[in-house]
Amino acid sequence: MGERSDRSPLLDWEEVAAVEEPSLTTEVNENSPRATTVSSRALGSTVPGTGWSSSPREAVASELTSSYSGVLTEKAVSSWVWQNERDQQKGRQYVTTRRDVEWSRRQQDQVIAVFVVTFDTRSGNMLEWCLPQDFNLDGVEFKSMASGSHRIASDFVYFRKDSHFGLACFANLPVESELERGARMKSVGILSPSYTTLYRHMAFLENQVRDQLNCPGQYSALETFFDQRKGLLPARTARNNMAPALSTHKHFLTPDMKVTHPDGCMSQFVQFFGEQVMVLWKFSLLRRRILIFSPPPVGEVCFRVYSCCALANVPLSGISRGLPPFRPYFYVNVTDIHTLETELSYVACTTERIFQEKKHLFDIYVENQSVQTHRDSLQPLLRLTSSDREKYKRLQEKRRRLVGHSSYTEEDLFILFFSELNTKIFQTLLEVASSVDRALTEQHVRRMGLDPQADHKFLVHILETYGIDVMLMIDPSCCF
Repeated sequence: MGERSDRSPLLDWEEVAAVEEPSLTTEVNENSPRATTVSSRALGSTVPGTGWSSSPREAVASELTSSYSGVLTEKAVSSWVWQNERDQQKGRQYVTTRRDVEWSRRQQDQVIAVFVVTFDTRSGNMLEWCLPQDFNLDGVEFKSMASGSHRIASDFVYFRKDSHFGLACFANLPVESELERGARMKSVGILSPSYTTLYRHMAFLENQVRDQLNCPGQYSALETFFDQRKGLLPARTARNNMAPALSTHKHFLTPDMKVTHPDGCMSQFVQFFGEQVMVLWKFSLLRRRILIFSPPPVGEVCFRVYSCCALANVPLSGISRGLPPFRPYFYVNVTDIHTLETELSYVACTTERIFQEKKHLFDIYVENQSVQTHRDSLQPLLRLTSSDREKYKRLQEKRRRLVGHSSYTEEDLFILFFSELNTKIFQTLLEVASSVDRALTEQHVRRMGLDPQADHKFLVHILETYGIDVMLMIDPSCCF
């Protein structure tokens, strides 16, 4: 197996505030048009990730990323830092930033609460036990035991609790008890400042929920677990507001992690939605409110939330500045309605059908492979265009070429593909916006991989969403 780190470069950038980073200025010439500034996020560290892992090896980046995209590898960063005398000081600042960020990540890899939730036949979901006892866990009894879970034997769920993230494992044990109506149901979960390392505790939580079902009230193992991993929330200092950089801590994945480990979820996501993934890509890039409905089990659906966020990754400096963060909420239920009413951009999943009636909470509603919207302005984006099908066909062709190739995975390919696609679009738009006439022509649009007519509405939405000032020199009247 390949060597991977524990971090998720594609989503960490939404969890913490961005800071000014040393940037690399690239040449703009007629033969190789590029944007003038590329953030250190694009320097091989946080650009194409591998699911909830670090960036692929340089061989993967060179194999899958075109020279046009402007995405550079860690080797290029090193060369820039140590060989360009004019930027020596910036290089030292970049290295210092990486060290501080690593410190911040160690702080985030902490368990700040552990709890047990049970289902009571008279009172419903109840918080049975927790540490620390004075921690505010209001509502966690509904987040950690998804609605409809009584129909299944086991599940796991990711969720958001205020500014924290949680993972809980659920199990349903048949028992000969009239009081419990023939079934004992519990969830054991944890909260952490970051969701990118929660999966490490999956096996422990699965074992503990089985122990809680067989031996209710025995909390000693959970107490020991919390005592070893507890930590205060990181203080909101400059050190914690650093943008993510390269991770140095590595580990090996084992094959049995494929089901519950986030690694590989992007591959499953693309295969599940097929061509419709191109529609989801557009809405994700436009940072719309996306709600995914599915009956239990909900664990794998939580990974679809992650994958939607991965589709929207734009590894260029300043592109998302001023926009609301594209928040992953993972599992939500009716207790989250008030919170979702205040969100301008998010991705979430639910098992509660009632959300379908509350159209003010979402822009896009996804059920199975069906993607719907009740907003008239977004209706044209539901149609697959010829360029959508061509991009999806190209993605599948690259996937087929992976057969028998051991140097990289489908996960690497899929994330690199969409990262490169987004980079091409925004580099072209930035180039045009910095030109004298700011005229965006059909040639520019084709260079972005879009169709000038069929993707006209999509392009207009991009310009409006990201506030890019260009003159769209395309007549769409022939298609509308």
